[in-house]
Amino acid sequence: MASTLHDLVEAELSQPVDPRVAAMAEAIAARHGAASRAVLFYGSCLRQQQLDGLMLDFYLIVSDYGLAYDKPWLARANALIPPNVFPFQHDGLAAKYAVLSERDFYRLNGAETRNVSVWARFAQPARLAWSSDKAARQSAILAVARAAPTLLAAAGKVGGEPVLDWWRRAFSLTYSAELRAERKSRAGSVIDADLERYERFSPAVVAAIDPAIPSGGWLRRRIEGKLLSVLRLAKASATYAGGAEYIVWKINRHAGTQIELKPWQKRHPLLAAVSLLPRLLRSGAIR
Repeated sequence: MASTLHDLVEAELSQPVDPRVAAMAEAIAARHGAASRAVLFYGSCLRQQQLDGLMLDFYLIVSDYGLAYDKPWLARANALIPPNVFPFQHDGLAAKYAVLSERDFYRLNGAETRNVSVWARFAQPARLAWSSDKAARQSAILAVARAAPTLLAAAGKVGGEPVLDWWRRAFSLTYSAELRAERKSRAGSVIDADLERYERFSPAVVAAIDPAIPSGGWLRRRIEGKLLSVLRLAKASATYAGGAEYIVWKINRHAGTQIELKPWQKRHPLLAAVSLLPRLLRSGAIR
Protein backbone atom coordinates (compact mmCIF):
# COMPACT_ATOMS: atom_id res chain seq x y z
CA MET A 1 0.00 0.00 0.00
CA ALA A 2 1.37 3.40 -0.99
CA SER A 3 2.25 5.73 1.85
CA THR A 4 0.25 8.91 2.21
CA LEU A 5 2.05 12.23 2.18
CA HIS A 6 1.12 12.75 5.83
CA ASP A 7 2.76 9.41 6.73
CA LEU A 8 5.92 10.24 4.76
CA VAL A 9 6.23 13.67 6.34
CA GLU A 10 5.58 12.31 9.83
CA ALA A 11 8.22 9.61 9.39
CA GLU A 12 10.78 12.11 8.10
CA LEU A 13 10.11 14.70 10.80
CA SER A 14 10.36 11.96 13.44
CA GLN A 15 13.87 10.86 12.52
CA PRO A 16 16.30 11.41 15.41
CA VAL A 17 18.67 14.34 15.51
CA ASP A 18 22.08 14.80 17.07
CA PRO A 19 21.67 15.09 20.88
CA ARG A 20 23.25 18.55 20.75
CA VAL A 21 20.65 19.64 18.19
CA ALA A 22 17.86 18.30 20.41
CA ALA A 23 19.30 20.14 23.40
CA MET A 24 19.53 23.38 21.43
CA ALA A 25 15.92 23.00 20.24
CA GLU A 26 14.77 22.53 23.81
CA ALA A 27 16.75 25.60 24.91
CA ILE A 28 15.19 27.69 22.12
CA ALA A 29 11.73 26.60 23.23
CA ALA A 30 12.54 27.41 26.85
CA ARG A 31 13.54 30.91 25.84
CA HIS A 32 9.94 31.64 24.81
CA GLY A 33 8.22 29.78 27.62
CA ALA A 34 4.67 28.47 27.45
CA ALA A 35 4.11 29.98 23.99
CA SER A 36 6.49 27.44 22.43
CA ARG A 37 4.77 24.65 20.51
CA ALA A 38 7.38 23.06 18.24
CA VAL A 39 10.96 23.48 17.03
CA LEU A 40 11.92 22.30 13.54
CA PHE A 41 15.50 21.74 12.43
CA TYR A 42 16.20 22.20 8.72
CA GLY A 43 18.83 23.23 6.19
CA SER A 44 22.19 21.95 5.02
CA CYS A 45 23.31 21.05 8.55
CA LEU A 46 20.89 18.09 8.47
CA ARG A 47 23.45 16.29 6.33
CA GLN A 48 26.48 17.21 8.46
CA GLN A 49 28.10 14.99 11.06
CA GLN A 50 30.43 17.73 12.33
CA LEU A 51 28.38 20.67 13.62
CA ASP A 52 31.10 22.80 15.20
CA GLY A 53 31.73 25.99 13.28
CA LEU A 54 28.43 25.77 11.39
CA MET A 55 25.28 27.89 11.68
CA LEU A 56 22.33 25.64 12.52
CA ASP A 57 18.85 26.59 11.28
CA PHE A 58 15.63 26.26 13.27
CA TYR A 59 12.02 27.39 13.14
CA LEU A 60 10.26 27.96 16.47
CA ILE A 61 6.49 27.61 16.22
CA VAL A 62 4.53 29.45 18.91
CA SER A 63 0.90 29.59 19.91
CA ASP A 64 0.71 33.39 19.96
CA TYR A 65 3.19 36.17 19.26
CA GLY A 66 1.98 38.21 22.22
CA LEU A 67 2.78 35.34 24.58
CA ALA A 68 6.16 34.63 22.98
CA TYR A 69 7.78 37.99 23.82
CA ASP A 70 8.31 40.24 26.78
CA LYS A 71 8.48 43.25 24.44
CA PRO A 72 5.22 44.05 22.61
CA TRP A 73 7.04 45.62 19.65
CA LEU A 74 8.68 42.28 18.86
CA ALA A 75 5.25 40.64 18.73
CA ARG A 76 3.97 43.36 16.41
CA ALA A 77 7.03 43.05 14.14
CA ASN A 78 6.58 39.28 13.96
CA ALA A 79 2.92 39.63 13.00
CA LEU A 80 3.55 42.39 10.46
CA ILE A 81 6.53 40.87 8.61
CA PRO A 82 6.90 37.24 9.67
CA PRO A 83 9.16 35.72 10.77
CA ASN A 84 11.39 37.34 13.35
CA VAL A 85 14.89 35.85 13.29
CA PHE A 86 17.27 35.61 16.26
CA PRO A 87 20.81 34.33 16.84
CA PHE A 88 21.31 31.64 19.45
CA GLN A 89 24.19 29.79 21.05
CA HIS A 90 24.08 26.67 23.18
CA ASP A 91 26.66 24.09 24.23
CA GLY A 92 29.28 25.57 21.92
CA LEU A 93 27.06 25.54 18.83
CA ALA A 94 25.77 28.58 16.93
CA ALA A 95 22.33 28.86 15.36
CA LYS A 96 19.67 31.17 14.13
CA TYR A 97 15.97 30.56 14.57
CA ALA A 98 12.89 32.05 12.98
CA VAL A 99 9.63 32.50 14.88
CA LEU A 100 6.19 31.84 13.41
CA SER A 101 2.81 31.27 15.00
CA GLU A 102 1.03 27.98 14.31
CA ARG A 103 -1.49 29.90 12.24
CA ASP A 104 1.17 31.63 10.13
CA PHE A 105 3.21 28.44 9.74
CA TYR A 106 0.19 26.61 8.34
CA ARG A 107 -0.71 29.52 6.03
CA LEU A 108 2.83 30.14 4.76
CA ASN A 109 3.25 26.48 3.81
CA GLY A 110 0.22 26.66 1.55
CA ALA A 111 -0.86 27.99 -1.82
CA GLU A 112 -2.73 30.91 -0.27
CA THR A 113 0.54 32.83 -0.09
CA ARG A 114 2.67 33.88 -3.08
CA ASN A 115 5.73 34.19 -0.87
CA VAL A 116 8.00 31.18 -1.34
CA SER A 117 10.11 31.52 1.78
CA VAL A 118 8.47 28.91 4.01
CA TRP A 119 7.04 26.35 1.60
CA ALA A 120 10.25 26.21 -0.44
CA ARG A 121 12.21 25.36 2.70
CA PHE A 122 9.81 22.79 4.11
CA ALA A 123 9.38 20.99 0.79
CA GLN A 124 12.92 19.90 1.68
CA PRO A 125 13.84 17.52 4.53
CA ALA A 126 13.38 18.72 8.11
CA ARG A 127 13.24 17.26 11.60
CA LEU A 128 10.84 17.93 14.44
CA ALA A 129 13.48 18.39 17.10
CA TRP A 130 11.10 19.33 19.92
CA SER A 131 7.36 19.62 20.52
CA SER A 132 5.35 20.58 23.56
CA ASP A 133 2.68 17.88 23.18
CA LYS A 134 0.94 15.56 20.72
CA ALA A 135 -1.36 18.29 19.39
CA ALA A 136 1.59 20.58 18.65
CA ARG A 137 3.36 17.72 16.91
CA GLN A 138 0.37 16.96 14.69
CA SER A 139 -0.10 20.65 13.89
CA ALA A 140 3.50 20.87 12.67
CA ILE A 141 3.15 17.72 10.56
CA LEU A 142 -0.03 18.97 8.89
CA ALA A 143 1.61 22.31 8.07
CA VAL A 144 4.79 20.77 6.64
CA ALA A 145 2.76 18.32 4.53
CA ARG A 146 1.34 21.29 2.62
CA ALA A 147 4.75 22.55 1.47
CA ALA A 148 5.80 20.15 -1.30
CA PRO A 149 2.43 20.10 -3.13
CA THR A 150 2.45 23.91 -3.00
CA LEU A 151 5.95 23.98 -4.49
CA LEU A 152 5.21 21.69 -7.44
CA ALA A 153 1.77 23.23 -8.08
CA ALA A 154 3.28 26.71 -8.26
CA ALA A 155 5.86 25.55 -10.81
CA GLY A 156 3.25 23.79 -12.93
CA LYS A 157 3.69 20.48 -14.73
CA VAL A 158 5.41 20.48 -18.11
CA GLY A 159 4.33 17.67 -20.41
CA GLY A 160 6.85 14.85 -20.60
CA GLU A 161 9.04 16.33 -17.86
CA PRO A 162 10.57 13.74 -15.50
CA VAL A 163 9.36 14.28 -11.97
CA LEU A 164 12.84 14.96 -10.57
CA ASP A 165 13.31 17.69 -13.19
CA TRP A 166 9.98 19.13 -12.06
CA TRP A 167 11.40 19.38 -8.54
CA ARG A 168 14.62 20.94 -9.85
CA ARG A 169 12.77 23.53 -11.92
CA ALA A 170 10.44 24.33 -9.02
CA PHE A 171 13.31 24.98 -6.61
CA SER A 172 15.11 27.05 -9.25
CA LEU A 173 12.03 29.26 -9.56
CA THR A 174 11.88 29.76 -5.79
CA TYR A 175 15.55 30.75 -5.68
CA SER A 176 14.79 33.47 -8.21
CA ALA A 177 12.00 34.83 -6.00
CA GLU A 178 14.25 35.82 -3.08
CA LEU A 179 17.55 37.60 -2.60
CA ARG A 180 19.86 34.61 -2.44
CA ALA A 181 23.61 34.29 -2.03
CA GLU A 182 23.78 30.70 -3.28
CA ARG A 183 25.11 29.90 -6.74
CA LYS A 184 22.66 29.03 -9.55
CA SER A 185 23.52 25.33 -9.28
CA ARG A 186 22.29 25.21 -5.69
CA ALA A 187 18.64 24.50 -6.60
CA GLY A 188 19.61 21.34 -8.50
CA SER A 189 22.01 20.16 -5.82
CA VAL A 190 19.15 20.15 -3.30
CA ILE A 191 17.62 17.27 -5.27
CA ASP A 192 20.86 15.54 -6.19
CA ALA A 193 21.92 15.37 -2.54
CA ASP A 194 18.94 13.13 -1.73
CA LEU A 195 17.56 11.61 -4.94
CA GLU A 196 15.98 8.63 -3.19
CA ARG A 197 13.99 10.92 -0.92
CA TYR A 198 12.47 12.94 -3.75
CA GLU A 199 11.70 9.83 -5.80
CA ARG A 200 9.99 8.27 -2.79
CA PHE A 201 7.97 11.39 -1.99
CA SER A 202 6.97 12.22 -5.57
CA PRO A 203 3.88 10.00 -6.05
CA ALA A 204 2.29 11.16 -2.80
CA VAL A 205 3.19 14.82 -3.41
CA VAL A 206 1.79 14.82 -6.94
CA ALA A 207 -1.39 13.07 -5.76
CA ALA A 208 -1.85 15.76 -3.09
CA ILE A 209 -1.74 18.70 -5.53
CA ASP A 210 -5.05 20.52 -5.76
CA PRO A 211 -5.79 20.88 -9.51
CA ALA A 212 -7.72 24.07 -8.77
CA ILE A 213 -4.52 25.83 -7.67
CA PRO A 214 -3.18 27.94 -10.55
CA SER A 215 0.50 27.75 -11.45
CA GLY A 216 2.69 30.59 -12.69
CA GLY A 217 2.71 34.20 -11.50
CA TRP A 218 6.48 34.06 -11.05
CA LEU A 219 7.21 37.60 -12.20
CA ARG A 220 4.99 38.92 -9.42
CA ARG A 221 6.48 36.45 -6.96
CA ARG A 222 10.01 37.61 -7.86
CA ILE A 223 9.19 41.30 -7.46
CA GLU A 224 7.31 40.86 -4.20
CA GLY A 225 9.80 38.30 -2.87
CA LYS A 226 12.85 40.49 -3.38
CA LEU A 227 11.09 43.51 -1.86
CA LEU A 228 10.09 41.38 1.11
CA SER A 229 13.70 40.17 1.45
CA VAL A 230 14.86 43.78 1.73
CA LEU A 231 12.19 44.52 4.36
CA ARG A 232 13.27 41.48 6.35
CA LEU A 233 16.90 42.60 6.21
CA ALA A 234 15.84 45.98 7.53
CA LYS A 235 13.82 44.41 10.33
CA ALA A 236 16.69 42.09 11.22
CA SER A 237 18.86 45.12 11.96
CA ALA A 238 16.63 45.70 14.98
CA THR A 239 15.94 42.10 16.04
CA TYR A 240 19.14 40.24 15.13
CA ALA A 241 22.23 41.03 17.18
CA GLY A 242 25.25 40.86 14.91
CA GLY A 243 22.97 40.68 11.89
CA ALA A 244 25.37 42.43 9.52
CA GLU A 245 28.19 40.03 10.37
CA TYR A 246 25.91 37.04 9.84
CA ILE A 247 24.68 38.30 6.46
CA VAL A 248 28.24 38.85 5.23
CA TRP A 249 29.37 35.47 6.57
CA LYS A 250 26.54 33.73 4.71
CA ILE A 251 27.23 35.60 1.46
CA ASN A 252 30.97 34.87 1.62
CA ARG A 253 30.28 31.20 2.34
CA HIS A 254 27.80 30.64 -0.47
CA ALA A 255 29.01 33.08 -3.12
CA GLY A 256 32.77 32.72 -2.61
CA THR A 257 33.25 36.43 -1.97
CA GLN A 258 35.66 38.08 0.48
CA ILE A 259 33.52 40.90 1.83
CA GLU A 260 34.72 42.54 5.04
CA LEU A 261 32.65 44.93 7.10
CA LYS A 262 33.99 48.30 8.12
CA PRO A 263 33.62 49.33 11.77
CA TRP A 264 30.78 51.77 11.02
CA GLN A 265 28.88 48.99 9.19
CA LYS A 266 29.08 46.76 12.25
CA ARG A 267 27.70 49.56 14.39
CA HIS A 268 24.87 50.35 11.96
CA PRO A 269 23.65 47.09 10.40
CA LEU A 270 20.68 48.64 8.60
CA LEU A 271 22.89 51.19 6.86
CA ALA A 272 25.38 48.39 6.14
CA ALA A 273 22.72 46.31 4.42
CA VAL A 274 21.57 49.27 2.35
CA SER A 275 25.11 50.28 1.39
CA LEU A 276 26.16 46.73 0.44
CA LEU A 277 23.06 45.82 -1.56
CA PRO A 278 23.90 47.61 -4.85
CA ARG A 279 27.44 46.20 -4.84
CA LEU A 280 26.20 42.68 -4.15
CA LEU A 281 23.62 42.84 -6.92
CA ARG A 282 26.14 44.19 -9.45
CA SER A 283 28.65 41.48 -8.62
CA GLY A 284 26.05 38.72 -8.72
CA ALA A 285 26.83 37.66 -5.14
CA ILE A 286 23.10 37.85 -4.51
CA ARG A 287 20.34 37.66 -7.07
